[in-house]
Amino acid sequence: MDLLSKADFSALDPCVHCGFCLPACPTYLATGDEADSPRGRIVLMRLMERGELPADDPALIQHLEACLGCRGCEPACPSGVGYGRGLEAAREELYRNRGLPALGRVALGIFGRDPLWRSLFTLARWLRATGLPRALAGRGPVGFGMGMLAASERWEKTERTEKTEVSSPTSPSSASSPSSPSSASSASSQPSVALFRGCVMDTLFRHVHEATRRTLEVNGYEVREVAGQTCCGALHEHAGDRDGARVLASRNLAALVDSADFIVVNSAGCGALLKDYGHLLGSDRAEALARKVRDVSELLADAGPKRGAPVELDVAYDAPCHLQHAQRVQQAPLAVLRAIPGLRLHLLPDSDRCCGSAGIYSLLHPAMARSVLDAKIRGLELAEPRPRIVATGNPGCLMQIGAGLAAAGLPIRVAHPVELLDRSYRLAGLTVIPSAQ
Repeated sequence: MDLLSKADFSALDPCVHCGFCLPACPTYLATGDEADSPRGRIVLMRLMERGELPADDPALIQHLEACLGCRGCEPACPSGVGYGRGLEAAREELYRNRGLPALGRVALGIFGRDPLWRSLFTLARWLRATGLPRALAGRGPVGFGMGMLAASERWEKTERTEKTEVSSPTSPSSASSPSSPSSASSASSQPSVALFRGCVMDTLFRHVHEATRRTLEVNGYEVREVAGQTCCGALHEHAGDRDGARVLASRNLAALVDSADFIVVNSAGCGALLKDYGHLLGSDRAEALARKVRDVSELLADAGPKRGAPVELDVAYDAPCHLQHAQRVQQAPLAVLRAIPGLRLHLLPDSDRCCGSAGIYSLLHPAMARSVLDAKIRGLELAEPRPRIVATGNPGCLMQIGAGLAAAGLPIRVAHPVELLDRSYRLAGLTVIPSAQ
């Protein structure tokens, strides 16, 4: 009971068991089991808190680990229950008492060591460049995995109808490198932004980092590169390994705290945890860093953003859970997409519902993850008009949705919103994309 006494479940106190959370819970909708709903899980957490249910109880473990952690229940709750905080405390206790399955331990071990994840994802990027993942994408574990990898590439590489890029030798795109003359000359008058590079984003999604840099520079920001960063720690924190998350967070804190006016993040899961570093690390320096963190869409929306050339596409926006629910950033990504002339933006009925990725969840609970995803894919298949692109601001979501679309045989691609804005700017001659990307 000593371990349990350290857990703080006070965020669950406002719950009156009204049930408004049930229709907002993807796992409850998939199973119909009350124990797979936020209300049912809160009951289980309270039983564990009081010592009436041990932390190694199989049913308790099953239902708490089956939660996606999407926090879609929080905005649906009229009482303001902090379900995410309660789940965080519960999973920390589960982790202390039983650890993780072998696959989970391997995944966290890789993400906790820079040489391991960088080598692994570099090999994956090389495999992606062969075109085999796109060719092998489909159903089944192997096909779905290949679909996830294929979905991580720059969306325009798979577009047969891509237009010839318009570029200008005098365009601001010459500022796309951190040491370019145009960045240096105007740095004193521009808000400074440190780009958080992360792990998956820094290896499989470097093209999104470069699009982030270019679009921010067009909109008046000085983008800085900062050495010494690592994985944000979100995967560890979500799994209950808060000590592991703190080790990674401390390294990022040391690297970033005094680096710029803002810390820009283009991964919703990373951004949610960086904004919570004050709570995770419990220090004034961590809180100061957290106050500087912004999703890229927030900075772009604050700046306008500047309008580029028309991009005639039907685009469905799918909100990452950790942007929509955890960070409560809802309008900024829409403002970015609506600033693109010619782009026809669509919001499907379940655009704010989880895709089933949820960090390493899809590795540990593939059947439930696919069940949650399939509902979203059906909505995209039936949409009128059917979108050509699904835009979302999180790497796990991009890969999960992209793999689901490939498995369903749908000719729909996935892209980060900044990629679409970047294309608009390139067609307007405001930026140029390097040929190597």
